[in-house]
Amino acid sequence: MIALSRLQSLAKKHGTPLFVIDHDALRKAYRLFRKHLPRVQAYYAVKANPDAEIVRTLFKEGASFDVASMPEFKIVYENIKSMPAKARQDWIWDKIIYANPTKPTDTLEELNQYKPLVTFDNVEEIYKIKKHAPNAGLVLRLKVPNTGAMVELSSKFGALPGEAVDLILTADKLGLTVEGISFHVGSQTTNFENYVQALALSANIFQEARDRGYTKMNLLDIGGGFPAPYDDSVKPFPVLAKVINNELERLFPKDIQILAEPGRFLAAVCGTSVASVIGKAVRDGKTSYYINDGVYHTYSGVIFDHCKYPVKAFKKGATSICCVFGPTCDALDVVSMAENLPDLERGDLVYSVNIGAYSHASATYFNGFPPAKVVHENQ
Repeated sequence: MIALSRLQSLAKKHGTPLFVIDHDALRKAYRLFRKHLPRVQAYYAVKANPDAEIVRTLFKEGASFDVASMPEFKIVYENIKSMPAKARQDWIWDKIIYANPTKPTDTLEELNQYKPLVTFDNVEEIYKIKKHAPNAGLVLRLKVPNTGAMVELSSKFGALPGEAVDLILTADKLGLTVEGISFHVGSQTTNFENYVQALALSANIFQEARDRGYTKMNLLDIGGGFPAPYDDSVKPFPVLAKVINNELERLFPKDIQILAEPGRFLAAVCGTSVASVIGKAVRDGKTSYYINDGVYHTYSGVIFDHCKYPVKAFKKGATSICCVFGPTCDALDVVSMAENLPDLERGDLVYSVNIGAYSHASATYFNGFPPAKVVHENQ
């Protein structure tokens, strides 16, 4: 984490609210992932935080990228424009996956020139890809258990295991190549059994496909869900990595390429917010602080991501349970109804750590308040 004294200096220089991105923390998270999952290539899920500088740092570290829209694709593409055309084409094929299972036709038509790797999970999408992106390689998104995930995804995405091979063979009959299988166990998954079950289901699909004559799959995408260390209840990453490594070793031959889509795990730890107290009131006997950042801005994850970001004070002293509200004229703009804070005054600073993922990425200009200014450290 960036030193508190440095955060205070940045706030003095730039004003607040601030969103500080620590590239040392980003690199450390990426290297931790690669160290403990050496067989797995990390495709950073750009949606977690699409800041171009984050993409650039991870690109330099050797990361690949998971994109889910053309704007995200183009953010990544900007980082490789200096490469020769042929090398750039090969890089896209090998280093970008378009992992949104349902794609607009104009997106497919634009992607087709790059011979992209794209996910799908239903027969309608197969016919759409065949018509609008016949050069694409396909990856079947499988529905898997999301038990205990902070954000459940299986109700929106994923083919049932019982229909998986039928979909693969349908694509094959149309002249498309299904490269492999993908799944997602749900965002911020602390129930590691989800990975065990998902890997077993995937191995069964590989075997059924081979039994039915389809032998072209050589890729497994184990998705995201790797939990960020928001608090002490989250087990250390090496514990999860050991579970995954054991199952990969047991179920998948060495010639199967393994990739993953860490987003939150990489981005969360690199972001810190700094805000100022702009108002103070006592309501029903509880002190309420109003700050110049909120759920329409850096704390958007409170609403969209089911996440809580503890608010901390730079000031020391005896604490009490307080409310923290954002600056907008909307009752939904509640950062927290229960924070332990010392007695603060207007102009005092507060901060939140591990707020780099799904926060500034979904900030708005609601009520005329702009998102926090982004500042990069340790690039």
